[in-house]
Amino acid sequence: MPKVKQASMQTIAQAATLVMVFFALSRALGLARDVVIAGQFGTSWQYDAYLAAFRLPDFLFYVISGGALGSAFIPTFTGYLAKPDIDGAWRLVSLVLNWLIIILAGSSIVAAIFAPALVDTVIAPGFSNPAQTALTVELMRMLLISTVIFAVSGLLMGILNAHQHFLLPALSPVVYNLAIIGGAWFLGPRWGVRGLAIGVVAGAVGHLAVQIPGLRRYGWRYSPLLTLNHPGLREVARLMGPRMLGLAAIQLNFGWDTFLASWLSQGSLAGLDYGRRLMLLPQGIIAQAVAAAAFPTFSALAAKEAWDELQTAFIATLRSVLYITIPATIGLLALGRPIIRLLYERNAFDAASTQTTVWALWFYTLGLVAHSMVEILTRAFYALHNTKTPVLAGMASMGLNMVLSVALLNLFAAASLPSHGGIALASSVAVGVEMVWLMAVLRRLPGRLSVRPLGKPLLKALAGGAIMLVAIEIVAAQMQAAPVAAQVFAGVSVGAITYGAVTFGLGSEEPRLLVRRAKSCLQRAG
Repeated sequence: MPKVKQASMQTIAQAATLVMVFFALSRALGLARDVVIAGQFGTSWQYDAYLAAFRLPDFLFYVISGGALGSAFIPTFTGYLAKPDIDGAWRLVSLVLNWLIIILAGSSIVAAIFAPALVDTVIAPGFSNPAQTALTVELMRMLLISTVIFAVSGLLMGILNAHQHFLLPALSPVVYNLAIIGGAWFLGPRWGVRGLAIGVVAGAVGHLAVQIPGLRRYGWRYSPLLTLNHPGLREVARLMGPRMLGLAAIQLNFGWDTFLASWLSQGSLAGLDYGRRLMLLPQGIIAQAVAAAAFPTFSALAAKEAWDELQTAFIATLRSVLYITIPATIGLLALGRPIIRLLYERNAFDAASTQTTVWALWFYTLGLVAHSMVEILTRAFYALHNTKTPVLAGMASMGLNMVLSVALLNLFAAASLPSHGGIALASSVAVGVEMVWLMAVLRRLPGRLSVRPLGKPLLKALAGGAIMLVAIEIVAAQMQAAPVAAQVFAGVSVGAITYGAVTFGLGSEEPRLLVRRAKSCLQRAG
């Protein structure tokens, strides 16, 4: 492999390792947060109200800022740094920041004013308890404060990532989760789910505060600019437009699921949320960390039209994601029930809550690989300044999800199965279609990126996963009477060892890479 390719892959690997460590820490804290929340609120109607209240604040954040802004801002800002035009880069930052605050603050104020009507007619019209509707409105107004704060913090993360600085952006979610845990643990017993909302707002402030010291290192210069005629701002807006539509489709999917679940039995919305969060745990640690680390490198290589190098980095990134998400999928399917019992089943979270959650988890987990692959595939499109195709795929996925969720919900109900499982299954099918669409179209873009080299690594991973499943089932059969913690530990340990050994024997590159890194660390330690 040429030195330039080795340098790019080393950059991604080093950044991904750092980000993955902090993503793992953040997700571990997120899991601890969910454990605390489950113990305090279980699958109660109050927690259903809290989840419904999040829908609009999340929609505003992700669509107007969040991923849309990052995917458009980083390539544009990186272009100014590469020229180099440092003054122009910081003027762009000031313009984006000022307009972002104005737009989001205005949108949040309007949403707060019309919150009762929005909850009653759009977000959760199925809530039959007036107290639940009133609580949802109150919580939504509190959570809208965090939307503006998070938007500013997300822009600062983009600035730091463009400078290949990943430490502070990766640390921010840790602070956020700690604040929510504090809100649930200390304020929850007295103020109920209102304590959670206060924790969210405090966490947003901490998320922002962590970024600020890093900006000083790169000489951030703020200007009170509001012109609309800046070419960089127009480029960010041009790239954001399609991405905003794509993220709107994703958030509308979540909103649609909330809408449908509000008509189902109490706890259905909470069960869907617990199950989806548990499914997304490995996706967040693996795919989001790798995508965040790889995106600046993808953008830089695309800007230089280093197509061979970009193809190499692209495939290596996808291969590493596949290697880990395939056994994670199998593990969650095989060990979902004991994992949920171990993590959540205590206090307000009873056996019925476990059954509600595991039913959602099983069907959400079928989409884990697709969710993870889409994270990387979309970053490749953004690096190539193509945001329209992911939007079209996302909107098609949204439409499919809406149709399938109604059809499968009714099918499950007709079969006397928990109806919310149909909502989860529809989500997995829809994201699978989106993944295939993106793979097919990517080949036609500049650079002609192809996923064909994934064939052999995929077969090796599937073979390892199949044998891993057999090993887990054998262990589970022998340990039915054992404590649930022992069941989970034995299943995970045997599964991981079996998968690693089989894929190593089949010649997979990933376990060999892990062995080489472990030896290198031991040599340095010695």
